[in-house]
Amino acid sequence: MKKILVPFDFSKPAISAYRFALDVAKRSKGTIRLVHVVELPVLHDTLLMPVLNFEEELLKELRDKAASQFKKLIDKYENDGIKVSWEVEFGSPPKMLLDIIKTESIDLVIMGSHGASGLREYVVGSNAEKMIRNSPVPVIVIKGYNKGDVRNIIFPNSLETENQSDLVEKVQALQSFFKATLHVVWINTPINFTSDVITRQRLQEFAKYFSLKNFTLNIFNHPNEEDGIIEFDRFMKGDIIAMGTHGRKGITHLLNGSVAEDVANHTDSLIWTSSLKNESVDA
Repeated sequence: MKKILVPFDFSKPAISAYRFALDVAKRSKGTIRLVHVVELPVLHDTLLMPVLNFEEELLKELRDKAASQFKKLIDKYENDGIKVSWEVEFGSPPKMLLDIIKTESIDLVIMGSHGASGLREYVVGSNAEKMIRNSPVPVIVIKGYNKGDVRNIIFPNSLETENQSDLVEKVQALQSFFKATLHVVWINTPINFTSDVITRQRLQEFAKYFSLKNFTLNIFNHPNEEDGIIEFDRFMKGDIIAMGTHGRKGITHLLNGSVAEDVANHTDSLIWTSSLKNESVDA
């Protein structure tokens, strides 16, 4: 967690993300990169070729306004000597942010989210959803300020021991970083129902296989997986939900959806996700 990227739109969730990033950077002796991406509307000329019809003066005005807001933000919150840089970019937010992640070797993305629901969730989704789906590095999504006292990590899992090593190692690193208790949970739904006897055996095998430490093993019954994860998190008073996601795109995403993205939209807790393509995890 040495290099932290915070996508920033000056909203309350974004400010919460920045404050949480300060806590994480202080613990890890890391740096923070604040990035505000302005998505400009595209106009079409008579040849139907997209052109940006903005004067240089307007772009400068937008950049100066953001620069002033960034300076006020950094002055307002004590950063304990943490290196905080900022920049204003113009273009497509997902593309710009992914380029920064790759070119600057970002380790972690921490971002605020208002969530999304109804038709907007189905058609457009939230920016957090898009980052969860596409980011090559772990993403933490936050909606309200958390002081950084992460003591309980909720880890919903399919309990398969194959193809999960990378995910589990990252979750264990997260647990070690916060010195937290890990709560592994199988959400037992009518669709994937198994008896408690079988599930408890699988939980114990999972814990032994990955040499888990400071953990609990849990079974939680619920009609559907997404709401079951959220309800279990509330029941356990979790601080952060850790999940893997396949990062499905296009028609595959529309048909199969993503449990991690749905949980990120609807939970009030922090959620940590890591995109693990081609692995059999809860996605």
